[in-house]
Amino acid sequence: MDLLISGRPGMRRPTRQVRVGRVLIGSDAPVVVQSMTNTDTADDFATAMQVAELARAGSELVRITVNNDEAARAVPLIKEQLLRMNLDVPLVGDFHYNGHKLLQDHPACAEALDKLRINPGNVGQGAKRDTQFASIIELACKYDKPVRIGVNWGSLDQSVLARIMDENAGRAIPRDAGAVMREALVVSALESAQKAEEYGLAGDKIILSAKVSSVQDLIAVYRDLARRCHYPLHLGLTEAGMGSKGIVASTAALSVLLQEGIGDTIRVSLTPEPNGNRAQEVIVSQEILQTMGLRAFTPMVTACPGCGRTTSTLFQELASEVQTFVRTQMPIWRDIYDGVENMTLAVMGCVVNGPGESKHANIGISLPGTGESPAAPVFEDGVKTLTLRGDNIASEFKGIIERYVERTYPKKGAPA
Repeated sequence: MDLLISGRPGMRRPTRQVRVGRVLIGSDAPVVVQSMTNTDTADDFATAMQVAELARAGSELVRITVNNDEAARAVPLIKEQLLRMNLDVPLVGDFHYNGHKLLQDHPACAEALDKLRINPGNVGQGAKRDTQFASIIELACKYDKPVRIGVNWGSLDQSVLARIMDENAGRAIPRDAGAVMREALVVSALESAQKAEEYGLAGDKIILSAKVSSVQDLIAVYRDLARRCHYPLHLGLTEAGMGSKGIVASTAALSVLLQEGIGDTIRVSLTPEPNGNRAQEVIVSQEILQTMGLRAFTPMVTACPGCGRTTSTLFQELASEVQTFVRTQMPIWRDIYDGVENMTLAVMGCVVNGPGESKHANIGISLPGTGESPAAPVFEDGVKTLTLRGDNIASEFKGIIERYVERTYPKKGAPA
């Protein structure tokens, strides 16, 4: 599918293309959804299970913390368990402070990972910084692994920040503190990428990110970074927050950049509710891309918000049930049918917009509003096909969806 930028297809920012396992990032490849585990990586079983959960939800890359010897030893075990589950999702190792030592001491860890993620502000201080950074890059070259150089405003390289502040103090008209910080983020990312190439890492093995927690700062930083390089860029607020705040902030920031053709991978870094579903961040990432028309992952369900004409909760319950149904069925449908992710559904609550919206969807149902006739017409590809009545509307409507999928979408591998 072409990207739609300002209503015109194809205006994707030109970048190099990086291969991470079986996934291509950058250039004309689709924008990739990423996520990260929050288990103790040393617990290889729990981590493998969460990676599997995220992958099945649609995460195309999964990052895991590698912070000590126990975690490094667990990485190949995690990879083995995933492969036994027929899950070949690329694993990204997240290293801070001691990555050079862990990768050196645990070659099986380096081999099992598909990408390394390092933060220039956390690879070492003073004279050790360049040596330890070079060591990680040399190991990435040895094991033929791409690297995301991820700068973060919470752990910005202080030497770069001090230099940018000194330069700013010498300007005739100094910039404000926010502009200085943003410039330091961009410079840190670009200089680190340049050093990585000088140490032998190919340009098509580098992905950059420069994360902050403020929406406007993120947009400004990535616009500048995109203008000054052709590396693929990973987008995301570093700490988006919890619940609706995190979803809204991430959507606001990422949508602006994606609409401008900036961004090759994304992560929505939601703080989960206690014991909440980690895969929620994957679903939000997918829905950002799908509602913008950039990719399709699962059938989209349109549902009306309700008003005084819809005092019954029937349409709300049906919309929720249909949404859950298609998300549950999608992993099965995806393996069998081509194109089912593009299907559109509508669950409407009354006669005002119900029939019209239903006709615009592949399959739509218009439930009766307050005082309306107790009948629910069903439309398929704009044509009314039947009317449902009674207490089994939900199960009957799901059956209609299932039969529509079976007869509409070709089976994978079937002759044309």
